Amino acid sequence: MPKNTANIKLFEVNNAELEKISTLQNPQGILALIHIPTQQNIVPKSLQNKFSLVLDNIQDPGNLGTIIRTADWFDIKNIICSEDTVEAYNPKTVQSTMGSLARTNIYYTNLKDFLRQTKLPIFGALLNGENIYKTIWPKEGLILLGNEGHGISDELIKEITTPVTIPNFGNAESLNVAVSAAIFCSEIKRNEK
Repeated sequence: MPKNTANIKLFEVNNAELEKISTLQNPQGILALIHIPTQQNIVPKSLQNKFSLVLDNIQDPGNLGTIIRTADWFDIKNIICSEDTVEAYNPKTVQSTMGSLARTNIYYTNLKDFLRQTKLPIFGALLNGENIYKTIWPKEGLILLGNEGHGISDELIKEITTPVTIPNFGNAESLNVAVSAAIFCSEIKRNEK
């Protein structure tokens, strides 16, 4: 029996029943039925004095889930997604967050409008930009990451205040967006004062 279940209604099922109600071939032994929260409006004040991730048209549910889990690991509370980013409550996304979805604020909005209205510095992950390892990070800002195949859309590139690149030391053409997010989160936290 899981610990800390005082406010959770539990219903035990056998393995055969669990396999029927799970979308996984090999369920982990526990499932949760949760209420999907209604879309919240972004409160600009909640983005101050910290970094938030901004995702432009992320399509792979596993990538989004990994980004959410990574943000939780590095205590980045807010992820702002374009309206065409994969749904955070997609079963594959939920599974790959490993519970981090419950501790992270996910917003969906028109990124062009949002970025034009913000006063926060916008760091964009681009192939041509300032070396991430030489970047001087302020105490707050937005990290803009782009689509797996096409990167950041042209209309959003115009809103970037500081283009940043993860230098390539080998021969790979690009990095996975979730890996890029992890490197950005790590560098931001490493440089916190």
